[in-house]
Amino acid sequence: MPMPWTYRHASKEWRAFLDDAKERMSLESDNMAYTAVDAVFQVFRRRLTAQEGLAFASVLPSVLRAIFVNNWDVTEPRAAFDDREKLVSEVQKVRVNHNLTPDNAIEATAWAVRRCTNKRDFERVLAKLPAEALAFWHVDVADPAELEQKII
Repeated sequence: MPMPWTYRHASKEWRAFLDDAKERMSLESDNMAYTAVDAVFQVFRRRLTAQEGLAFASVLPSVLRAIFVNNWDVTEPRAAFDDREKLVSEVQKVRVNHNLTPDNAIEATAWAVRRCTNKRDFERVLAKLPAEALAFWHVDVADPAELEQKII
């Protein structure tokens, strides 16, 4: 079996994703963008079972997959999905002393994730998760082509 594309081109995928997220959040540094994305992933995965989270991670590019599962304590109680304002507040409280995450962090991360994943696979996995998960990763765009996979 050949090496999966996402492993061979991990740096290229990561750079494209991080640039998208950073630009969408109007952040100045890669570190700021990483902190925001990591926080969004932590907040989302708290609302999933380990099985659901691993299914979600399986459709992410390799570096995002690693970030999503890094330091995940799957024994913690599962949190309920809250309204968007509370979720954003929770995102902004992750590593609070190093977090300059903007209010659009969830939407910006969702936008960037959708541009680096296979749409069919991403939607298939989301359809198997709680309904609130689909809402969490929903992005409104005027032109659906904006969300087409950027790196193939």
